[in-house]
Amino acid sequence: MIFNYKARDVTGNLIRGKGEAPTAEMVSEMLKQKRLTPLEISESNMRVWEEMVERFGKVSFGEMATFTRQLATMISAGLPITDALNLLKIQSSPALSKVVGHVMGDVQGGVSLSEALTKHPNVFSRVYVALVRAGETAGVMEKVLTRLADSLEKTREFRGKVAGAMIYPAIVLMGMVGVMIIMVVVVIPKLTALYQDFGATLPLPTRILMGISNIFLNYWWAVIVVVGGAIFALGSYLKTPAGKRMRDVFIFKIPIWGTLTKQIMLTELTRTLSLLISAGVSIVEALDIVAGVVGNITVEKDVKRVSRQVEKGFPVSIAFSESPFFPPIVGQMIAVGEETGKMDEVLDKLSHYFESESELRVKGLTTAIEPLIIMVLAVGVGFLMYAVIMPIYDITNKI
Repeated sequence: MIFNYKARDVTGNLIRGKGEAPTAEMVSEMLKQKRLTPLEISESNMRVWEEMVERFGKVSFGEMATFTRQLATMISAGLPITDALNLLKIQSSPALSKVVGHVMGDVQGGVSLSEALTKHPNVFSRVYVALVRAGETAGVMEKVLTRLADSLEKTREFRGKVAGAMIYPAIVLMGMVGVMIIMVVVVIPKLTALYQDFGATLPLPTRILMGISNIFLNYWWAVIVVVGGAIFALGSYLKTPAGKRMRDVFIFKIPIWGTLTKQIMLTELTRTLSLLISAGVSIVEALDIVAGVVGNITVEKDVKRVSRQVEKGFPVSIAFSESPFFPPIVGQMIAVGEETGKMDEVLDKLSHYFESESELRVKGLTTAIEPLIIMVLAVGVGFLMYAVIMPIYDITNKI
C-alpha cells in the first residue's frame, strides 16, 4: 500500500512524501530509521490506474538522459540537491517521479545520493551509481553528472541511428506479412470456390496456398496455441543460463549483424570505461562494473578475466591484448594510455573509433538487406502470381 506522510527532520523542517509498505506502522518505522519524526500518516487516495502507472511504468533511456542533464545544470547553478530533486520530481513522468520522490526522501533523511540511487537498480544502473559515488567522494558532482549526461545523450543518438537504419527493412517485412495474411484469409478462399466450380487443375503452389488458407480459417485456434506456445517456450529457455549462453554466442555468428553487435558493444564498453576512470574509479572496479552491465554472458566472462589479470598485477594493455573479444587496437591504444597516463582520453578516442565503425556497419547492413529484400519480394510475388494465375489460365482455356 502507498501512504502519504508528514514528518519533521532533525532541523525541524516539514517534509511531505509518500511511502510504500503493508501498514502505516511500518511507514512510521521507516521514517524513524531516516531520523524523521512522523506527524501524520494516511493511506494514499491515488486512483488505481495511477498506482499501476507508478508501479509498472518504465523509465525510458531518453528520459534518463534528460533527467541527468537537468540535475547537472541545477547543481552547477548552486541549487541544493533536495531542491533540484523536488523540481525534477514535479517535471518527470509518473514512473520516474515516484523514484525521484523516494530518492529525495532518502537524501532528506541523511542518506547520500549514491546510496539512495542503489535502491532503484531498475532505473539507475551500476555505472550511474558508481559515477555519482565518485563525484560525491571527489566533490565534483556537477562535473561527473555533466559528463554522464553527455555520454547518455551520445548513446541515445547512436542507438537512434541504428534503430533508424532498421526501419525500412522492418516496414517492408511487415508489409509482406500483411499481404500474405490478406491473401491467405480473404483472397484464396474466394478463388478456391471459383476453381472448384470450374473444375480447374490446380498446380502445387495453389494447393499449398489453399492448404495454408484452410489451416488459418478452420484451425486458427491451433495456430495461436502452437505459435504462442513456441514463443513462450523459446522465451523461457532463453532466460535460463544455457539459453542465455546459446543466444549470446549465436548472435556473434550472424553474418554482418554479429559484427555490428560486437562493434556496438565495444563502443558502449570503452565509453563507459572512459567515463568511470575519468571520475576516479579504479580500473579493476571499473572493469567489474562494466562486466555486470554489458548484457552478454560471453563478453561478461571475458571482461571479468581481464579484471582478474589486472588485479594480479598484469599491465592493462597485456590483459586486453590476450582477450579474444577485444581487437588488437584496444590493447595497443591502452598501452599508449598507460605510458602517457591518459587512459580515460585514450578509451574515449577508442569509443569514437568503434562508433564510426558501427555506423559504417549499419550502412553496410542496410546496403546488404535491400537487395535481399528485393529478391525475397520477387520470389514471393512470383509464387503468388503463379499460384493464382495458372488455375485462371486453365479455366480460360477450357472455356
